[in-house]
Amino acid sequence: MTALRTVTVGGSPVHVMDSGTGPAVLMLHGSGPGTTGSGAWGTTAQALGSSWRLVAPDQAGFGRTPIPAGSRGGLRLWTEQAAGLMDALGAERYAVVGHSMGGAVALALAAARPEQVTRVVAVSTMGAPGAPLSADLDAIWAAPAGPSGARDMLSRLVLDQALVTEAAVAARAAAMQAGAAAFASLFPPPRARWADDLTLSARTLAGIRAPVLLVHGAEDRVTPLGTAALPLLGHLADVRLHVLGRCGHVPALEHPHDFRRLLSCFLGREQAH
Repeated sequence: MTALRTVTVGGSPVHVMDSGTGPAVLMLHGSGPGTTGSGAWGTTAQALGSSWRLVAPDQAGFGRTPIPAGSRGGLRLWTEQAAGLMDALGAERYAVVGHSMGGAVALALAAARPEQVTRVVAVSTMGAPGAPLSADLDAIWAAPAGPSGARDMLSRLVLDQALVTEAAVAARAAAMQAGAAAFASLFPPPRARWADDLTLSARTLAGIRAPVLLVHGAEDRVTPLGTAALPLLGHLADVRLHVLGRCGHVPALEHPHDFRRLLSCFLGREQAH
């Protein structure tokens, strides 16, 4: 059973896809313009079935979730909003899956809520100390709303260009145009500062006690393996890394069966304890 609903968090609305029953898993999307919780995770949630309660919000400034008054987005807001959402939903313990920007939020949430976050899956993640803003992420954040911007962005996200279909371009272009005003306020130039905002300190990372699974594409140009995932191996207390060959920035789309198997296995260990 999948429900799309709005939950009030800190006095501000958060739009959420909520599906299945069982142990709760918070699923956090990345930062590309036009990204939403259901768009990023809907297919994965459907394929995983009803074994878990999968909660996929539109984070502030994306989809149908506005940026709260007096805020401008950023890691702190997204982390606090994610924690507040799970509190509002009554989830006392939960795993977190995050893609790209969402991976940094997932790691920050695990550090902030050690008694609640049981496991973290950080996919193509940001957050590593010292990781620079890649040229491809800079271009994605700058992509103009519309078909040309959508095509350029999607081509940077995936290795296999056959995945950049006309239907995918049209859908992303429509989503980009719908959210253009809010997104424009999130990552204005110079953009390196927003990548820095999504970086976690060595001290914060060292304090994470939940087991962490890093999933990364070997050919990811947006958050390259060498600067994004490999450095985290030296900072996290309980970590493992799975690298997918012939894969860019979106393993859930590029290698869906492998990705879902990794997710099911890692999250299933939590159920077994």
